[in-house]
Amino acid sequence: MSADRDQQPDTETLSSFEQLRLARQIIEQESKSLLLVADRLDSQFCRAVNYLYNCRGSVIVCGMGKAGLVGQKIMATLGSTGTRSHFLHPAEAVHGDLGRVHPDDVMLMLSQSGETEEIVRILPSLKELGVAIVAITAQAESTLGQAATVVVELGTLDEACSLGLAPSTSTTVMLALGDALALVTSRMRKFAREDFARSHPAGSLGRKLSKVEHHLRPLAKCRVALANKTVRQVFVDLSVPGRRTGAIMLIDDEGKLCGIFTDSDLARLFEHRQECALDQPIREVMTAQPLSVRAGTKMIDAVTVLAQRKISELPVVDTAGRPVGLIDVTDVVGMFPEIEEHRQNTAPRTELPAASVPRAAA
Repeated sequence: MSADRDQQPDTETLSSFEQLRLARQIIEQESKSLLLVADRLDSQFCRAVNYLYNCRGSVIVCGMGKAGLVGQKIMATLGSTGTRSHFLHPAEAVHGDLGRVHPDDVMLMLSQSGETEEIVRILPSLKELGVAIVAITAQAESTLGQAATVVVELGTLDEACSLGLAPSTSTTVMLALGDALALVTSRMRKFAREDFARSHPAGSLGRKLSKVEHHLRPLAKCRVALANKTVRQVFVDLSVPGRRTGAIMLIDDEGKLCGIFTDSDLARLFEHRQECALDQPIREVMTAQPLSVRAGTKMIDAVTVLAQRKISELPVVDTAGRPVGLIDVTDVVGMFPEIEEHRQNTAPRTELPAASVPRAAA
């Protein structure tokens, strides 16, 4: 290994005090610019929001270089908050990607100078298509500004870079304006937490707001029996393929949920030497009117019930009270770590109320 590679980076040119002073200065400069631009917002911003809100196609975000990277983030924010969007690279646009653009789309174009060559080159084609252009640029008098339908003006900004050259303040302000456009439009769409969850099914919030139907064991994989059958008949007759749940949902003659009987309840009969109860109707030893949740319940609410009531199985029923599936704690354990603490030091089984003690043992 060469001596050059063995050398540590030279950090003595700036003391720790000076490093922190410069870092704070940069952040303060950018934050002051954000406040200035916020104060400058006017009716043009409202016009821009209305174009995004009324867009019948997609909002196509377009930018080059650092502005393009910011544009991709704005595109992602638009898409995840209820506004269809995609990114168009201006250099690729002139080589065929303009075919993605439809007259019903709205172009959201980012360029600090408004003179970016790749951006300027596609403006005539966009005009020919009749596409509305919302421009985020420093000056409305720029080439981009003059071609745009709406201009959200940044105004004169000093880059935080010590050379005054590297996009820093300008890209920070662009990003903030993009967030403002996306989130105000989202608010106008009445975009709700449930809508957010629909487009974020793998995220923590998506799991919390997803419905129980997405996580339950369907009825075909659950054990369901009539409550008038004997305990022995139920266990002899029921055989479910795959991983067996530890509970049997009991239904009445109308198919409505009326009770639940768990493997722990069966074990308890043997522990108490109540084998005679095996030939009695299971309704005599089941937990009557068990806890259940309706289809459509948020998953976070169902898991909270499991944790707070210290149970392992939670039937899911339809509006008529008929079972449609079962939430089993073994399927959802760890799904919500913040709830897991509620289950610590608790027995993973359904408690059998005193009222359900087998009559034969009385």
